[in-house]
Amino acid sequence: MFTGIILGKGTLIEKRSSGSGMVFSLESDFDLTDPEEGESIAVNGVCLTAKEISARKFTVDVSPESLARTNLGKLTVGSKVNLERALRLSDRLGGHMVSGHVDAVSTILERKPVGDFIRFAFAVPQGLAKYIIEKGSIAIDGTSLTVNSCDDSTFSIVVIPHTLEVTLLGSLREGESVNIEVDLIGKYVEKMLQAEKDDNGSSQRRINPEFLAKHGFMK
Repeated sequence: MFTGIILGKGTLIEKRSSGSGMVFSLESDFDLTDPEEGESIAVNGVCLTAKEISARKFTVDVSPESLARTNLGKLTVGSKVNLERALRLSDRLGGHMVSGHVDAVSTILERKPVGDFIRFAFAVPQGLAKYIIEKGSIAIDGTSLTVNSCDDSTFSIVVIPHTLEVTLLGSLREGESVNIEVDLIGKYVEKMLQAEKDDNGSSQRRINPEFLAKHGFMK
């Protein structure tokens, strides 16, 4: 589990095929203090298992599923990535709960300066519009951000100077692809609201709008 607060950037220094997947070797721009073989590291928001950790270098296996659902397959040697180590129970939760399980790839439709800030507009990937809400949280290439506005086809964010400096967002341009992970709380709520079957096989809703209203979650 992650928070979407990027720890630093990394560089892809080697990329090779391994069966139907790939093996990446990466070098971070920060020291991997107290490294643990097999720990989780988010690479552009994708939860991967680090191995062969040495100083600032480590290796990860990238599965066919990750290559198909994320932008990792498009990376080339020399590409920069966002990096975040896994959350500790004692850490501050500065962003939001990010699983590192990317939902889809989106495209940057617009990059527009707004003073010292940058406003980005993105295409909403198919099937994800219902999980993206105004002032809600979203992870873009692993960075926890707040949705500024949204509709069924687009959403926008406004990025502060600090985030532009410490993440890849500062270098991204229109037309480039990014990994998107929507807030997982919405997925759980949707699942609970779906009809379930009782022991007799009949369909019922254990949690529904009436239940939520009764318990003060809705007006």
